[in-house]
Amino acid sequence: MKKLTALLLVLCMMLGIASFANAEAKGSGQVIFGSSTEISGDWAHGAIWTNNAVDNMIRGLINDYGTVMFDKNAELVVNKTIVDGDIQSVLNEDGTKTFTVKIQEDLVFNNGTPITAEHFVAAELLFNHPTLKAMGSKATSHTTIVGAKEYQDGASSVMSGVRLLDKYTYSVSILKDKVPFFFELSYAAFGPMSIEMWLGEGYSVKDDGQGAYIEGDMSEAALKDKIEHARFLTEGRITAGPYSLVSYDKAAKQAVLEINPNYKGNFEGQKPSVQKIIVTKVEDATQFDSLTTGGVNMLQGLTGGEFVNKALDIEKQGGFKTVNYDRAGYGKLMFQCDFGPTQFQAVRHAVAHLLNRPDFANTFTGGYGSLVHGPYGIAMWVYQDSEEELAEKLNEYSYSLQEAEKLLVEDGWVLAADGSEYKSGIRYKEVTAEEAGDYVHNVKVGDKILMPLIIEWASTSNNPVSELLSTMLAKNPDVNTAGMEIRQAVMDFSELLNWMYRDSSVDAKYAVKTYGMFNLASNFPPGYVYTPWYTSKPEELAQGFNANFILDEQLDKLSNDMVYGIEPTDKEGYRKIWVEFIARWNELLPEIPLYSNIYYTIFFDQLENYEENPYWGFERAIVYANIK
Repeated sequence: MKKLTALLLVLCMMLGIASFANAEAKGSGQVIFGSSTEISGDWAHGAIWTNNAVDNMIRGLINDYGTVMFDKNAELVVNKTIVDGDIQSVLNEDGTKTFTVKIQEDLVFNNGTPITAEHFVAAELLFNHPTLKAMGSKATSHTTIVGAKEYQDGASSVMSGVRLLDKYTYSVSILKDKVPFFFELSYAAFGPMSIEMWLGEGYSVKDDGQGAYIEGDMSEAALKDKIEHARFLTEGRITAGPYSLVSYDKAAKQAVLEINPNYKGNFEGQKPSVQKIIVTKVEDATQFDSLTTGGVNMLQGLTGGEFVNKALDIEKQGGFKTVNYDRAGYGKLMFQCDFGPTQFQAVRHAVAHLLNRPDFANTFTGGYGSLVHGPYGIAMWVYQDSEEELAEKLNEYSYSLQEAEKLLVEDGWVLAADGSEYKSGIRYKEVTAEEAGDYVHNVKVGDKILMPLIIEWASTSNNPVSELLSTMLAKNPDVNTAGMEIRQAVMDFSELLNWMYRDSSVDAKYAVKTYGMFNLASNFPPGYVYTPWYTSKPEELAQGFNANFILDEQLDKLSNDMVYGIEPTDKEGYRKIWVEFIARWNELLPEIPLYSNIYYTIFFDQLENYEENPYWGFERAIVYANIK
């Protein structure tokens, strides 16, 4: 009987896959999307392990059945395509808050298998499980959901705050100190996960009255190979978005997606009509040649005077169109603040004074952007409403060799390598054993530990920002005059992220504190919150949050206060504390903001009804577009 059941299950799976492969999709044409960021092939939704822009975009194309979404205006809305009726909420006597969600009964994955409420709570249970935590999962439900910390720590076998109420209904209860919350509706935002694909046969979500849990062998021995396989599985990947992942060629750095014929529509009921999307790697130096010769027909996120002007010239010649928008993000030099010279605030300030940021921003953006002085983008409403107040509060760190030297002397960088008084060359500072850590450049003079002012910088290859920073900062003669050396290491972006997150799950070497400075950029999605990104809690640091490793109680408190305890309708309350947070951040300077630019996208003019904005990227916009 067991063998017969197994055979029937295999047959059903085969029939499901066959119907998925042979189903008639009604779209037409294709878009070849050129990406300057290389696809990693890690498709785990929620950026549980890794995250880069192109991976995130592909995840958005193949996963789009969230119960709560952001609309084109960056407002939270209930996804009525997925949710049956309204999301119910109740404030409990103990101060916790419970959201109850009933999903529609006609939802299916791309292979035709039904979606029920258990699929919506499965991701919370799987990625917060202690076994997955040990495997490097960065899931954060323990910070907000009742019972999630006990579940993640292995103290409880159920997540008491997540309830599977019936086949199509679930609820989630939020910790009392996380209520109210400025983006409160997002607490109810769950999306479906295929238990079949991630865990295979013999697993399901259960709730015996005390909370939801996954039934089945959840040991690392049972899960490790399954999870690793599911993360990178392409062909036959079971998802629920407008598109399905058809193939991924790692050598060619190319992914192919096609319309999911079982897609019910987005939160407005919209379905895609562009049949195929090919995402392929392009190099900055040759991307426009590829565009004009048909190798790609869309380039997104173009920035900087050189690239933007080239795109506008191509548009004038005919056959292409552009859209543009202010960025909800910024480019930056990021410091890690718990080792080496960059642990000292004075050093971070000195670096800022040794880079002419207005010139850098003007040179790089070519006039298509502006300078910012904190972790925000020029498109963000909270910045636009606070611009004048920030101008009065923030230090702009104007270029000054004299100020840089003054800060370094006051901070104790007054020694030579032999412990004598500093005259020239690289400055040294006497440090404690705790401050010294395992920094490789430290020297011992007698019983003293001296730290040299050598900053190891991780940068990305074929990157105009890296090249400009090399010229304007690392090779700037004033940096040497100040007694500082900045050593540049060039690598690809995935490698940079491994070092930045100290991701020992990839390789133990990445856990070794090596680079004190990185250059990259951050985009802020709608509803972005700065907590727990500046957390001081060891358990959250261990999960990859606060990659700056800036441990400051005031910054941590402000990052929480601006969203927790603020009602969703209190925009002014949120804004006021946000300004305080930005001011404190600007003082500590865990990063040097470089620019917030204007983004341009250029595409072939056969693509119609394509619109982008800072919060409405390709993965959302393409669903509304069509090919003429």
